[in-house]
Amino acid sequence: MEFDKFLDQVRNMPIIETEALFIGARNPGTIKVQVSRWEKAGKLIKLKRGFYVLAERYRKTTVSEFYIASVLMRPSYVSLEKALEYHHLIPEAVYVYTSVTTKRQGKFISKAGRFRYWHIQTPLFWGYESLKIDGQTAFVARAEKAILDLVYIKHINVSQDYLDELRLQNVENINVKRLWDYASRFNKPRILEAARVFQKYIEGYQRGEKVL
Repeated sequence: MEFDKFLDQVRNMPIIETEALFIGARNPGTIKVQVSRWEKAGKLIKLKRGFYVLAERYRKTTVSEFYIASVLMRPSYVSLEKALEYHHLIPEAVYVYTSVTTKRQGKFISKAGRFRYWHIQTPLFWGYESLKIDGQTAFVARAEKAILDLVYIKHINVSQDYLDELRLQNVENINVKRLWDYASRFNKPRILEAARVFQKYIEGYQRGEKVL
């Protein structure tokens, strides 16, 4: 297959899943060899085995990193630090797309971005919503779930010092009732304590204080 013909088939695909190219193909092995050559030539960017994006000069559409994060590991949703940035709760830019998944944890690094996946048990896989970016569907934790995922997965003991280090901002946008509802669903004393500390921090923030 010539690359121009290949482009006609995939130019509108944000992510190219090569398994789909093999369906009905007379010689899938030949396509695999061509894909490998196009990657080496810089025409394709490999995300992981069987998943590629076109190099920018060949793309007809922008590829959302949030969408990539949701596709590379299914099921998954963006959470932890990247979700906190998305909800404008922390000031720093987060360059790694941090997600949670019920699958094994892992990471994928390429020219298309850095993607990190943390394992979470199936009963705790909730608290996220879908969003559309350039027609691409991605999944992102609600602010309250992103906070609790961070505490739970990274075994953080929440304190005033930790919250000062985290540099939380716009905390008035955190739904305290939802935070408590979510914390209760974890059914973990450490998570309930974290919710209490966060609530006092939010109340102090609203009064212009920093004392818990």
